Amino acid sequence: MSPKDQAWRNWPLVRIEKEYSPSRCVPSAAPFLAEYAIRSRQAEQALVCQKDLQWGDRVEETLDFFPAASRDASLLVFIHGGYWQELSKNESLFAAADCVANGIAFAAIDYTLAPKASVETIVDQCRRAVAWLHGHAGALGFSRDRLYLSGSSAGGHLAAMMLVKGWQHTAGLTDYAIAGAVMLSGIYDLEPLVGTYIAAPLHLTTAGAAGLSPMRLPLGPAVPTIIAWGENETSEFKRQSASYAARLEAAAFPVSAFEVAGANHFDVVLGLCDRATALGRATLELIEDGAASK
Repeated sequence: MSPKDQAWRNWPLVRIEKEYSPSRCVPSAAPFLAEYAIRSRQAEQALVCQKDLQWGDRVEETLDFFPAASRDASLLVFIHGGYWQELSKNESLFAAADCVANGIAFAAIDYTLAPKASVETIVDQCRRAVAWLHGHAGALGFSRDRLYLSGSSAGGHLAAMMLVKGWQHTAGLTDYAIAGAVMLSGIYDLEPLVGTYIAAPLHLTTAGAAGLSPMRLPLGPAVPTIIAWGENETSEFKRQSASYAARLEAAAFPVSAFEVAGANHFDVVLGLCDRATALGRATLELIEDGAASK
């Protein structure tokens, strides 16, 4: 990594904690979290939703699925954020309406929150959820060859961990199980979090962070990706996104990386598949281009 990527090592703890506290860029995160929940309830009420599909043995190992009109549709899987410690799939359904309106199936997956689960366990859960979706593509009604991942904040990290080389075979998948990814305001190097209040419930160590950082891990096959972040975010969230985009580009991934004007860490995700937004248009184009090439 470049000297710019290492600058945080010379900062006092208080500065690091400020840089990794996205809520300091907004008066309050509460209205945005409330908007997630409102739009998610609206999607459940307006659309066909297969609720709480059990993909694993633990009570949290469930997902919600919204079918598209075609049983050969692409699927967009959303992984929620919350620093691996908060939120759930139930507040993460807000993109379903835009997906279904554009002929795309949608799923939001749940995982066990820290401190009940480590980040390593959460990564494994998300991978198993994706493997379950692949195995049930025919029954649910979507094309297993066009499964796209998306995630915001900690969910961006978890989506990026799906682009890492090696786990696919363990999960019974091919190297090309993921057709593309959209990662928003993610954390791709976890080491700066070690020693902060954020990492305490995660029991995160320096060695553990290295093994859970997409910036440092071998990459799988190059697939189309979008990496975006809000204009009103901390410099570290912006740096992490730009650095990870550069890493993917160096590995021949087709990458679209951009800052969303006027958006912050919490509302940038609301434009995920909304064609009226730059992010929504880019996401839909990525998925539609993938469908056209299959």
